[in-house]
Amino acid sequence: TEDEIALFERDMKEFWIQFKISYSTEQINQTSALRDLCKETIEALTEKWSKKLKEEDLMIEKIQECNSEILQQSKYVAEKEEQLTEIKSKLNQEEEQQKNLADSIQELKEELTKKMEIKSSKNEAAKEKVERVSKIKTLFKERLGLEMRRIPDEQLQFIFRHIDHKDPDKPYMFTLSINKQGDYEVTSCTPPLDCIAELQLKLRETNNFSAFVANIRKAFTALSYK
Repeated sequence: TEDEIALFERDMKEFWIQFKISYSTEQINQTSALRDLCKETIEALTEKWSKKLKEEDLMIEKIQECNSEILQQSKYVAEKEEQLTEIKSKLNQEEEQQKNLADSIQELKEELTKKMEIKSSKNEAAKEKVERVSKIKTLFKERLGLEMRRIPDEQLQFIFRHIDHKDPDKPYMFTLSINKQGDYEVTSCTPPLDCIAELQLKLRETNNFSAFVANIRKAFTALSYK
């Protein structure tokens, strides 16, 4: 019985030894497989995240490029807006200058029109005065021995005769014109009369041409007796 017990104990030891060996080998194999699996998983994840990080780096680089391009475009737009503002300002200045020029031209036109109207009015008045003088030419010649001649520069020459009783054909004369102001003006008088300026002023005030001629004749007649 002791031998059987000893044999049983020996068999049990061998069994446990073999069991341990077998269990350890299986555990080692499982651990090794698990380690390889973890290693593969880690390598796959590492590759995946490495690829993702590279993609993100590329994305960041593209975003930076886009931001840089947007900044350049913003600067370009700002420069163009500034240029556009300058152009608008110049256009406004040119429009203002054109408006001022148009106003100046209109003022000049109006002023010229007024001057032409005044000139036309003066010319008409001068024409009427010349016609008035011409109409009474015959009357003066017949009654006062007066001869009137038109001479250059739109002047009229008045020649009196039958004044000097010693020499009836001796001429007494004066020249009359109409100045730029439309007034009568004596440009010459032969022989000279001291009262000619006074008679001219009175003619301008009264516009009585007949009285003016008669008064000059009287003055010539009075001079002939001196």
